[in-house]
Amino acid sequence: MGARSVTSKRWASAGPQTARRRNELQSSAPSTLFVREMARFSAGEFADDAMKSNDFPHTERSRLRRLPDRGSHGRDDIYAILDAGLVCQVGHVFEGRPLVIPMGYGRLGDRLFLHGGSTSRLLKSLATGTEVCITVTMVDGIVLARSNFHSSLNYRSVVVFGRTRVLEREDERRDALAAIVHQLVPGRAEETRESTAKELGVTHVIEVTIDEATAKVRTGPPIDPAEDCDDPVWAGVIPLHVTPGTPIPVPDLDPRNKPSSVVTGWRRGSGE
Repeated sequence: MGARSVTSKRWASAGPQTARRRNELQSSAPSTLFVREMARFSAGEFADDAMKSNDFPHTERSRLRRLPDRGSHGRDDIYAILDAGLVCQVGHVFEGRPLVIPMGYGRLGDRLFLHGGSTSRLLKSLATGTEVCITVTMVDGIVLARSNFHSSLNYRSVVVFGRTRVLEREDERRDALAAIVHQLVPGRAEETRESTAKELGVTHVIEVTIDEATAKVRTGPPIDPAEDCDDPVWAGVIPLHVTPGTPIPVPDLDPRNKPSSVVTGWRRGSGE
């Protein structure tokens, strides 16, 4: 099975999606998947994801309350935003106090992956199997209304609730770390060497199964009340985009090693 067909299967498992909605939510669909994931898809290991309801379960803690028309519990909406992000915020009760920290992450199916040093007290705490709340947000525009009250942001965001599990098997840990690299630069994990046994020995790799999740999105111009529309002030949206610069090589790079299209073609689009 080729990389493109596997990627298509990954998206197909999320259910139907209109082109407009996907363009709003998804910055850049993964172009390739690393070899192990392809093999596991071929073997049907993630087939259960395709059989699940398109919506994540939701309870009172994840129910959409304010402006629910901007929200979704749908897997395809949530996957698209998670796959577009680079950094998540991990909320966790640590030593009796709330703590939120930014972390890189990766995703395979309904699982997110985090990693860190095995000597970290926080990672040791996450490794015990605890509940976490994880958020991912992309800001796509500054919405300037004619009043302070109606000024806002255009954004895509996801809130995930789940429980952590430390990965013990070497193959699981390698796959998870490759997924994290793939999240940063799709295809890069296929170009670089795998982690050594020594490197794995000093790293905790944490899996978070998504139990509940919600997405929320705002797009478009400000919504001004009619009485403000004649005010003599500009109103509209300042679009925000992530634009990569020219890749900068390390000082000791062999000049014969040129950046691949995976590197030079990296982008994260806007939700505008």
